[in-house]
This record gives sequence, structure tokens and C-alpha cells, in this order.
Amino acid sequence: MDKFPTFNILMYSHDTYGLGHIRRTMAIAEQLRQSNTNILILTGSPIAGRLTFPKYVDYVRVPGMIKKANDEYFPLTIRIDPLQAMEIRQSIIIATVKTFLPDLFIVDKEPQGLKKEVLPALEWIKENLQNTKTILGLRDIMDDSETVKADWNKKNIYSTIEDFYSEVWVYGQKNIYNPIQEYDIPPSISKKLHFTGYIPRKVPSESLADDLRLQLNVMKNENLITVTTGGGGDGFYVLDNYLTMLEKMKAQSILPAFQSVLVTGPFLSRDDKNLILERANELGIQSYGFFSDMETLIAASDIVVCMGGYNTICEALFSKTMSLIIPRETPRKEQYIRAQAFHREGLIEFIPWALFNENNLENKILNMLENRASFTKAMDNFEMTGIVNICERISKFWNGKNGKNDSPDTMYGFERLS
Repeated sequence: MDKFPTFNILMYSHDTYGLGHIRRTMAIAEQLRQSNTNILILTGSPIAGRLTFPKYVDYVRVPGMIKKANDEYFPLTIRIDPLQAMEIRQSIIIATVKTFLPDLFIVDKEPQGLKKEVLPALEWIKENLQNTKTILGLRDIMDDSETVKADWNKKNIYSTIEDFYSEVWVYGQKNIYNPIQEYDIPPSISKKLHFTGYIPRKVPSESLADDLRLQLNVMKNENLITVTTGGGGDGFYVLDNYLTMLEKMKAQSILPAFQSVLVTGPFLSRDDKNLILERANELGIQSYGFFSDMETLIAASDIVVCMGGYNTICEALFSKTMSLIIPRETPRKEQYIRAQAFHREGLIEFIPWALFNENNLENKILNMLENRASFTKAMDNFEMTGIVNICERISKFWNGKNGKNDSPDTMYGFERLS
């Protein structure tokens, strides 16, 4: 028998479309892993198999689902009835809980899971695993306040959180956005709520970033702009305007003051992707459908043009890379609210969707390159405490496997694996 018991962490990421949830979950798992920790991720992400899972971290894939309209979900790839697909997902989730016996169960964003698929697992844990802590992990901003309150009241989310969760971790800062106030969270829940701060990312060494710049044929005295739209499902408008800007400059025989890399994302439609890649090729721009090491690419860049998702902004801020955000405003206002909040702190620049065009884009980029010192200063003063505070929370309720009481120092002291 091992000297110390293993600590089993189960993480749920419903992942219907896009990369946001699985990337945030992976970022947390990457930094929580220990030699006496097992981390298992439940995910429906279709790109899970393309991600690199580090030692002590693995995943269980449930059938992928995609939202069509009005809270209707359909299987992403397999041709079966939606109800059948949901039953398969729910069966896998409850079976995993019963066999893995987590000491910690972290549910990302959706308190009940997709179509309430996590509720049976939460109920079983409450009845059978009294020492297991259940955590609801929320990104900093869900949506505008009225939309969230209406949705949570309709789905009885407030009572679900009160009945089944030990704690709520908000991966953000109260001074930037306060969900307690915005979402009318009652005292019975707010007393469980902890602001962890933003989640830092794996930081590539300076040499790795420099090596990537060389591979991309970017010299030390040149600026590199990376354009990424996350999963890419709704990113064509951003990519199209960026290429239009460069095409216009080329027609006017203007040499850009920067080099460019485009990452379309794996969910951009095939026709749109082919069009973007063809136009990029004509301009001599390197472009990718999927880039496996976005952390290094962002660290190697001078500016990241993106849509304002939680993960990309965190990666850019932690790498001290300037961000130009073009936030979508439908079907959720989350990105727009986040862009406004971070802009107030002087951390990013943004262009509202309705005002976005190739001319505004060029002006913003040139202005940012000329005034990078102000962004650098703001980013230097911005602390990303997410992992440190998560580890402190875990250490407070560490109770070991099967109720064995071991010192928190044996688990989250906290010396993470490299």
C-alpha cells in the first residue's frame, strides 16, 4: 500500500461546441496534478483526442452534442436519437463517479450539467460519498445579469447549487465583475462562493517562444500578430476583416509593420476555412486550422487579435501579450461585458462588433504597437491567482481516501509537477 492515499479529482466539462470549457478545464488540471493525485476529465469535446494530456491526467469521452436552438441539443457526429445520446452520456457520467469515487468533483459552468445530466451523479455523491467535496466552477462572466437570472430561476439553478454543491469557485476577481450582485445570488449560496482570481496558464520559456518565432520566419526586430477565433465556429467575420485589411494594404503597396499568423479554429465551416486559407496563402501568411501549442504562439506574439473568450484573454495576459478583442454580442453578451471590464483596467483594447471593419482594425493595431508600454505596465500589475487560491481551498478540506486524515501538506503544499 502507498504511504499516502491517492486524491481523485473528477472534472466535468460538457463541451457542446467550441474550445472554451475543455481548455479551461485542462489548464486547471495541468497545474493541479501531483504524484499522488489522479485527475479524470469527463468531456464531450470532439477535439479532446487532439489535446496532449500530461501524466496523472486522463479523460472519459461522452458523445458530443451540439445546440441547435431553444435549448435543443443533437448528437454532433453519431446518428442516433438525441434522447438516446443523452442517456448514454448520463450513464457514462454516473458509472464514472461510482467507479472512480472522486474526493473532489469539479463541475464547469453548468450546475446541473447539459440537460440535467449531472444531477443523478450529484445526488449519488450526496448519499454515498459524504467526504467528497462538490465544486461548481464558474468563469468570471456568464452573460448579462437579466439573462442569467431568468435562466437560473427557470431551471431552479439556485436551489441546485444550494442543495448539491460544497463550494462555488468563481475564476475571476470581484472588483472586475461581481456575480453575487449581478445575478442576485442569495446569502445561502454567496457564503459558499470564493473568488479564486483568473486562471494562469502554462508559461513557455522565452527560448521556446523565440524558437517558434524563428520557425515562423519572424525576426527579433519584427512584430508578430496572431489572429485566433477559438473554436472558430463564429470567427469568419474577424478573419475576413483581418485579411481584407492586409489585401487593401497590398493593393496600395503598403508594407505592413508586422507579420501575421492565422488560426481559424477546428469548427470553422469547411468552405469558410478553405476561403480563408486560400486568401492567406495569396498574401504569404502562415495559417492553421488548429494550433496545438497556443500558449507558445501567444507568448511569441506582440498582439493577439481574438474574440474575447475567457481562455484566450487569460493566456495573453499571463504571457504579457497585448490583446485586441472583437467580442461577439450574440447569443451571449459575455465577451462584450468582459472586454469592457478589462478595457477599464487598461489591460486590453477592443472594437465593438458593430464598429469592426478593416480600417478600425488597422488603426487600433498601429496605435497599440506605438503605445505598448501602457499595456505592459497594466499587465505587469495584474495578478492571476487562480491556481494558488484553488490549491488553498483544496488544502482546507483535504481528508484523504476513505476518510483517512492526512496532513494537507502531503498533498497541496504546493509543489506542482513541471
